[in-house]
Amino acid sequence: MKDPYKRRYLYLALSIFGAISLSIVVFFALYRFRGIGDTLHRLADILAPFIYGGVVAYLLRPMCNHYERWLRKLLPRKVNRLANSLAVALSLITGLLIVYALIIMMAPQLYQSVMSLWKSLPKKVNDLLIWGRLTFGENELLTTLFNRLYILYSDLESWSQNTLIPYLSNIMGLVSGLSSSVYRVLMFVYNMLIGLIVACYLLASRKKFARQSVLIIRSILQPRWADLLLSEIAFVDRMFGGFIDGKLVDSAIIGVLCYVGCLIFRFPNALLVSAIVGITNIIPFFGPFIGAVPSTLLIMIEDPIKGLWFIVFVLALQQLDGNIIGPKILGNRTGLSSFWVLFAIVLCGGLWGLPGMLICVPAFAVFYDTVKKLVRRGLYRKGQNEIWDQYKADYPDDLASK
Repeated sequence: MKDPYKRRYLYLALSIFGAISLSIVVFFALYRFRGIGDTLHRLADILAPFIYGGVVAYLLRPMCNHYERWLRKLLPRKVNRLANSLAVALSLITGLLIVYALIIMMAPQLYQSVMSLWKSLPKKVNDLLIWGRLTFGENELLTTLFNRLYILYSDLESWSQNTLIPYLSNIMGLVSGLSSSVYRVLMFVYNMLIGLIVACYLLASRKKFARQSVLIIRSILQPRWADLLLSEIAFVDRMFGGFIDGKLVDSAIIGVLCYVGCLIFRFPNALLVSAIVGITNIIPFFGPFIGAVPSTLLIMIEDPIKGLWFIVFVLALQQLDGNIIGPKILGNRTGLSSFWVLFAIVLCGGLWGLPGMLICVPAFAVFYDTVKKLVRRGLYRKGQNEIWDQYKADYPDDLASK
């Protein structure tokens, strides 16, 4: 089409048509939001093995790459092509051995701690209430609080004996509940087994999939935009991979240090408390507080004074993690201030629960970096790059990765 006016009208008509079509799609999505959510949930259940496999493959990918580089140096050139397959097998075996070792080491002691705590719980609660009355007897507010806690515990115990146990004795309800629980457990095991097979394929073909994705992107976009998109994908990969792997290592170190400290100071239920502290430490910002509350209660049931000392110990341990161990491992790579970390955790945790709290910090860091690049590009396009340069010179900490 050589007529510039016709071309202009054609572009205008296509723009209007695209805007109307997009408005209809958005209206339909909002109108059928619940139905779309149910469909996505059902689709996620169907693709659960691929989701599990993708997560496992992503976590094992750095280990697989390390094994492959090591095997290529070790093996002769004639069998060098087997390095990838051997690296996949070794990474999966290593991951399974780590999980197996954790289960073997922790499961028996955790079971014993939970069962002994459950059997001695009524006596421990009564002892705790008696200690509270003897210690804070003159404080009317605390005495009232302890009395209310005792009444609440008595009501809960009475409800469990008079209502819960007879209800559980109903054979049909018990059988149906067991069947539902067994079905969910079996489905999880089935999805995990299929997910491990999917993880094998993903790890073995990770380089091929990466090359094919690059070809697709470059075939669709112009070279400039393709390079920009690929650089952003690499940034996302570094952010998520580095943060998740670093957080897992950091939480494992905190769990071990907590266990050693509990043994040194002779805190009761050392392994159970350390497992809670280490696991909840994976959650950014709120993790230490989430793990400290039940751990302190478990120790206070056994010994209230040691429970108070455990609070001091956990605060010192979290200071060590926040100021020394965490920055050394994670490197403060997100570039987010404490306010945006808190905002991201509250928002993503409210939308997606625990998985949202785990991935919210790297996800929001990527969003924050994208907004920063768009602002810089907008200023440069308007010829106001001196504003950006002056801001960068005056406030370097606002733009630096922290």
